[in-house]
Amino acid sequence: MARATLIGFSAVAMWALLALLTDASGTMPPFQLSAITFAIGTCVGLAARLLTPAPAARVKIPPQVWAIGILGLFGYHFFYFTALRNAPAVEASLIAYLWPLLIVLGSALMPGERLAWYHVAGALLGLAGTFLIVTRGGALAFDPRYGFGYAMAAVCAVLWSSYSLLSRRFPSVPTTVVTWFCAATSALSLVCHLLLEHTVWPENAGQWLAVLGLGLMPVGAAFYAWDIGVKRGNIQVLGAASYAAPLLSTLVLIVFGFAEPSWRILAACVLITGGAVLAAKSLLFGRRAPLRDGAGA
Repeated sequence: MARATLIGFSAVAMWALLALLTDASGTMPPFQLSAITFAIGTCVGLAARLLTPAPAARVKIPPQVWAIGILGLFGYHFFYFTALRNAPAVEASLIAYLWPLLIVLGSALMPGERLAWYHVAGALLGLAGTFLIVTRGGALAFDPRYGFGYAMAAVCAVLWSSYSLLSRRFPSVPTTVVTWFCAATSALSLVCHLLLEHTVWPENAGQWLAVLGLGLMPVGAAFYAWDIGVKRGNIQVLGAASYAAPLLSTLVLIVFGFAEPSWRILAACVLITGGAVLAAKSLLFGRRAPLRDGAGA
């Protein structure tokens, strides 16, 4: 279980590169960027299928798994882009980033799971640290005029937490199925691009490399790693630790000169790290949780 949790957290680490690589990719519209990067992410899955031995028996994928996967990947991005078009980015991002907390709380409804106080406390500390990151240390200003955008951001949080939790109910479904989730997301994003956006191509090799990096990691390998984590890892720990993504993203921007260090970064680091350690108390201090249904180490 610990190994799968670490693999799941590697997805969080890769998502930390999302802001840097998106900024470096130029001014490509979001659905066009999504279509291209998810196509690259599909290639990541196809390459992995070629490099790994074929399973002894073919697993039949239930229809609901296809619905969960496509709604999770495409639905999250569709509603997130819609939220950003209809609400200020700071407030919309914070609402959308309720999904780790929803994963921790929702895990109590999963078969064989037990939600402890330190899971909730760790997720709330992470949320507090995220607040410091996304608000630049300032106050939120929720305006009723942007109610539609806020609602779309809330749908994002519900969709991604639901995708993560429901994926855990199908531990026998191989992670290779994520390949086709990425392919469907790429195709649907292309349709949205053609209907809603004007095409803008990268202007130089650096921007193309950033697009390639997005498809290989944050919009590629990360989704395969996340699938392993939510199916076989400690989902409460993984949910609380996911609040490290905005912190790691900010630290990456600081390293590359796109942001300045400050007291709020230090405070966020303490809150998010403390929250993750608290949520992982049972793993770190030797109290082994009971095996989950079909999702043991």
